[in-house]
Amino acid sequence: MEQVLQHVAQTVEKQLDQEIERIDALDSGDLEAIRQQRINEMKQRAKKKQEWLANGHGEYSEVDGEKEFFGVCNKSENVVCHFYRDDTPRCRIVDMHLKLLARKHVETRFVKLNAERAPFLTGRLKIRVLPTLALFKDNKSRDYVVGFTDLGNRDDFSTDMLEWRLARSEVIEYSGDLREPPAPHSARPHPLQRKTIRGGAAPGDDSDDLSD
Repeated sequence: MEQVLQHVAQTVEKQLDQEIERIDALDSGDLEAIRQQRINEMKQRAKKKQEWLANGHGEYSEVDGEKEFFGVCNKSENVVCHFYRDDTPRCRIVDMHLKLLARKHVETRFVKLNAERAPFLTGRLKIRVLPTLALFKDNKSRDYVVGFTDLGNRDDFSTDMLEWRLARSEVIEYSGDLREPPAPHSARPHPLQRKTIRGGAAPGDDSDDLSD
């Protein structure tokens, strides 16, 4: 075991030495090129952020029907849509968390849609349980978060937990560890349920039935 550890340490040390030598070998022109590339990347990011904000990113808003919903998906690469009903208490819990995440993740559009006012869309997506989060990427439905099953099966789940779950579907930028949730929970990692907006497999059951 000591020999293995020593070998690993030597390998890491060698890699560090090589990286230091590479940096030392860079001339002023190389460093300026790296600096300029970084500046350009920051400018592009700032420009993209302005575009996102102009399209309604950075806030959690309600869309007024199916036509507006399709407009949102056409303008934004990543969309999280909360299908809700006014008389469902768990939907208000989801609202609280999405307001926080919308401000944090401006790269994604966060919206809510009253399921009873969108019968065509809920039928196409086969949404039968509320709350349901439909996660869209490039104008296609990528995954669903149905009820609170994936969030520890508890009403007091954390915003970090929901953030991790959304990140597993690649609809937000995330720097944490996707292999493990950020807090103790009872749910296991969720396999993606992929389909296009025109049809496919239905989400599972968990909370209030839409047909009530």
